[in-house]
Amino acid sequence: MLSGFLSAFRTPDLRKKILFTLGILAIYRLGVSIPTPGVDYGNVQQCIDSTTTNSAFAILNLFSGGALLQLSIFALGIMPYITASIIVQLLRVLIPHFETLHKEGAEGQAKLTQYTRYITVGFAALQSASYVTLARNDVFFPGCALPIIPNESWQIITMMVLTMTAGTVLVMWLGERITERGIGNGMSLLIFTSIAASFPGAVSSIWNSTNGVQNTIIVAIMVGIVIAAVVYVEQSQRRIPVQYAKRMVGRKMLGGSSTYIPLKINMAGVIPVIFASSLLTLPTVIVQFSGDDPADWVIWLRDHVASPGSPLNITLYALLIIFFAYFYTAITFNPDEVADNMKKYGGFVPGIRPGKPTAEFLSYVLSRITAAGSLYLAIVALIPTIMFVALGLNTNIPFGGASVLILVGVGLDTVKRIQSQLEQRHYEGFLK
Repeated sequence: MLSGFLSAFRTPDLRKKILFTLGILAIYRLGVSIPTPGVDYGNVQQCIDSTTTNSAFAILNLFSGGALLQLSIFALGIMPYITASIIVQLLRVLIPHFETLHKEGAEGQAKLTQYTRYITVGFAALQSASYVTLARNDVFFPGCALPIIPNESWQIITMMVLTMTAGTVLVMWLGERITERGIGNGMSLLIFTSIAASFPGAVSSIWNSTNGVQNTIIVAIMVGIVIAAVVYVEQSQRRIPVQYAKRMVGRKMLGGSSTYIPLKINMAGVIPVIFASSLLTLPTVIVQFSGDDPADWVIWLRDHVASPGSPLNITLYALLIIFFAYFYTAITFNPDEVADNMKKYGGFVPGIRPGKPTAEFLSYVLSRITAAGSLYLAIVALIPTIMFVALGLNTNIPFGGASVLILVGVGLDTVKRIQSQLEQRHYEGFLK
């Protein structure tokens, strides 16, 4: 492993890409610590130290690297862009024009990227206005009497909304630069950095808790087991063999080769966990806005649905993860399209007729794989939560299932990209 990293830094082009990526990530972390104009940074820090954070925004604060509750210029993080990207993918199913653009190649993809940027700006403006309103109404830190925004004039509020929206656009631009000129997927690396930055504080919190040494050992063992399981499953795939028939093109004989379609057990990645976590924050938000004298149904919602670790909360979390795993997999992988492309180029699955029978076979295999993948996601996401509740720890620390999935998945993807470039340069040197 160490020799591989040393080889990467010995290659000038690869070293330049790695240093460029690290520089962009450093700029991102610097922006996380810069407060938005109009925010009293001292009062924010006192509220963070003296009061309990609203659990409805803890997961969003985790994905932003702590920038949300500090109301920094990068408070929204990369989440508006991710939401916009998912919406554009959903629109491919609902609007034929988006599906046509997706099939047009580089030009169509550029158009879809442009639409994604426009939607991101809209989401960023809407969310920044919402978060400023929540901060003014003391929803982030219930019970903290210190004013987070001392001057609530419309000029200051407008400047804050514009600053946070511009910060999201800058984060989006930084992520795209990493994707184009650096190593790995820029958006994923920004989330990876945000979660990893919360690790020292989480370790300190566990260490200083009741039975700190015992809890630290238990959490370390549990995280190690979860990481091993995530690596094993994320690397697993079902390979569908594909044979291409020989055909004459001019005077050349083409085809006759064999390959396979790799179907990952977890086709949806961490998206179902993020969607499920976001939806489960809605009951908590409803409870927060219900006031001091809530209705009976709000009290039931607070005690049974919004309470982390409650049986109904865990059940809904698992069901939402399974539902979104099937839903997102159906969007990202189209068996009919794959079967048509195979038939067009003379490919077929041995023992399966081309066309509709191949599509039905792929759908059957995909449904069985997704069943195992969705259960895996639910188990990985719930076991840490159940363990933290049993130990009396905070369920929103970065050792949860969603965080571990993101960290391990992004880490594996980045290492694979570096390894592929190293192998490419190695083969070039060998041929010379």
